[in-house]
Amino acid sequence: MPRKGKGCLLPIIIGVILIILVVSVFAGKYNTFVNAEENVNQKWGRIEVDLQRRYDLIPNLVNTVKGIAKQEKDVIGEVTKARAALGGARTPDEKADANDQLSGALSRLLVVVENYPTLKSDVHFTQLMDELAGTENRIAVARGDYNDAVTTYNKQIRNFPGNLIAGIMGFHKKELFETTAESRTNPQVDFGTDNTEGTTP
Repeated sequence: MPRKGKGCLLPIIIGVILIILVVSVFAGKYNTFVNAEENVNQKWGRIEVDLQRRYDLIPNLVNTVKGIAKQEKDVIGEVTKARAALGGARTPDEKADANDQLSGALSRLLVVVENYPTLKSDVHFTQLMDELAGTENRIAVARGDYNDAVTTYNKQIRNFPGNLIAGIMGFHKKELFETTAESRTNPQVDFGTDNTEGTTP
């Protein structure tokens, strides 16, 4: 009888050990996914702060240009429309598209500004452009950090055995904050020159 009792206990012990191992693996992966997702959310928060700062700068920039270059209604309207699109965007993909539209509109605005020496020499305008340039740089850095975090997270939930656990735990692929080549190539405007020969967009 004692031998039979020991024989019955062995499968139970093995089963308990296996359960503990499975739970440990699940718990470890779950915590890894949570930390990676929180890192992604934190990086995305930085992008949203910088995009909001850029969004808030646009009205002052538009009003300054309107005061001197009233006839440039088309390009001013493009900037205003692109800003509204950015304000209505919600997902990273939508915000990336809207951000590209705004970058393109601002690029065309800067080309037009070359035709207005008075505007180029306006202190308020140059200050706004400096702030905007600084914000653009911060967005670029934040975008890179966010995309790195998303790439790391996406790899973790796609690699085995993480891919088996991720679906069960409700972890899904995140979108990258991508930008087009055109939006990364903004015209370089030299506000220190008096050249009045502008280039049409």
